[in-house]
Amino acid sequence: MATAGPVTTGRWGRAEMTARPRVGGVKFASCDGCQLTILDLEDELLALTERFEFVEFAEATSRRSSGPFDVLFVEGSISTPEQAVEIARLRAATKTLVTIGACATAGGIQALRTAAEHEAFRSAVYPAPAFVDSLAVASPVSAHVTVDAELRGCPIGPEQLVEFLTALATGRRPQLPDQAVCVECKRRNVTCVVVARGLPCLGPVTMDGCGAICPRFGRGCYGCFGPREGANVDSLARWFAEGQPGPTPRDPAAVGRLFAGFTGAAGPFRAVTDRLGGRPPRTLKPAVARPPELVPESPPTWQTGPTMGEADDARD
Repeated sequence: MATAGPVTTGRWGRAEMTARPRVGGVKFASCDGCQLTILDLEDELLALTERFEFVEFAEATSRRSSGPFDVLFVEGSISTPEQAVEIARLRAATKTLVTIGACATAGGIQALRTAAEHEAFRSAVYPAPAFVDSLAVASPVSAHVTVDAELRGCPIGPEQLVEFLTALATGRRPQLPDQAVCVECKRRNVTCVVVARGLPCLGPVTMDGCGAICPRFGRGCYGCFGPREGANVDSLARWFAEGQPGPTPRDPAAVGRLFAGFTGAAGPFRAVTDRLGGRPPRTLKPAVARPPELVPESPPTWQTGPTMGEADDARD
């Protein structure tokens, strides 16, 4: 995963805050979870709308805008040719572009697929793969355009979003976390699952921001905020392979699988998985249930049925 680019703050300056900055939120290949996190900020939403003008946010309003944007939050990886074109257009129309979530910052689960597996995956998922125009690999937004800042996580931490917007509104640099999850466990007096329960945990190499939610509930961190800068991922993987925590060594593929999660395509994590194995071993089978000669020559269409009024007339 590329590290976050320089965070440009104070672009409007205190003297230029007479008009509310135009803010947008868009998505590409993702689940919408990070955008929904914005809507979960119930206590802060009114204050945010007073300070910022949200001109594009399909999850919250039917009002649409193609730009320009002072701040644009982008969720999702770039997975189709159309998305590659659109993100370039949005970059040109945006002052500060912020990627949010594991898909936008690291590529997400879909980025674990390699170019060599593209056709196999497409055939396994779609009954008519010829009508699906996708890129050979899914990639983070930073692989296509310059990114000004990243808010990581699956989903993002709402506190980080509030901090970022507050910093922009006040003309200061955002104070975003860059410590290991282990530090957060210590702050919250969370019992270490490695020491107490012998569970493998990616907390030592994962960037904080989630509030150590998984260790708090008795399971190991699975790295959804991605590797922190300077993390010794190879050393942790070697420690796991030697059987720590626990009495017996682990299968290398099992160790690699620990790193093949939501941010598994991030550079340090991907290197471990590529070296040790652990990516999904299941043989992919085509999803097409019909013989090729019965597959339609044009894209599938929705079947049209009677309108509600016609259905009521039919029942009468």
